[in-house]
Amino acid sequence: MSIFQEKELLRKTIYDKLFYGGFSNRPKGDYGKIPNFKGSELAAKILANTSEWKNAKTIFSSPDSAQIPVRYLALKEGKNLIMASPNLNHGYLFLYGQEICNFSVDVIEEASTKEGAFKYCIDVEDFPKIDFVVEGSVAVDKLGNRIGKGKGFADMEIADLFKRNLISSKTVISTTIHPLQLVDYVPTENHDMKLNMIATSDDVFRVD
Repeated sequence: MSIFQEKELLRKTIYDKLFYGGFSNRPKGDYGKIPNFKGSELAAKILANTSEWKNAKTIFSSPDSAQIPVRYLALKEGKNLIMASPNLNHGYLFLYGQEICNFSVDVIEEASTKEGAFKYCIDVEDFPKIDFVVEGSVAVDKLGNRIGKGKGFADMEIADLFKRNLISSKTVISTTIHPLQLVDYVPTENHDMKLNMIATSDDVFRVD
C-alpha cells in the first residue's frame, strides 16, 4: 500500500468514526473536509489555558469550522488574529483583537467565522510576528505527525509563514481535534509539517 493509500484509508477511518459515533457537527459527516467535531469549544478552552497561548499576542488560524472557537477566544482576549483565507484565494486576513474585543459577543462570534473575518479584517502593511499557530487536522499522532483533508493547504501556509519570517522553529504549531482523531501512527512524507502541541476536548499534549 502506498503512502497516499495509507493516508486515504486513515482519513476514511476517522470520518467514519466521527460520523457513525455521532461526533460530527455536520449532518452528513465530514468526508473530504477538516472535521467539525463536537467538543471543539472545550478543546479550544484547553488550548487557551496553556502558558504558551496566554503569552501569545498574535494567533494564526486556519479558516476551518472546528477552529471557530479558537478564533473566538483569541479575539475575545484581545489577541491579534491572522486567518488564512479559504484555499488561500485571498491570502491572509488580519483582525485587530484589541479593537474587536471591545465589541459585543455577537460581533466577536461573527468575526470568528470565515465570512465575518472578511467583514472585520483590516489592511496592514506588515503582519506582526506570529506567536501561536493553530491548524485544522483530520488525524494526528503523539509524535506530532498530521494529515489534513489532502489539499496541502496547511503545509503551504506553514512554509509560507517561515519564508516570511513570521514564525520560527520556536513557534507553537498546534491543532484542536476530537480524541478519536488522535491515533497511534500517521503516515508522512517529507513535505508534511509537524505539530508541537495537540489539544483535544480531554487534554493537551506537547511534542518535543
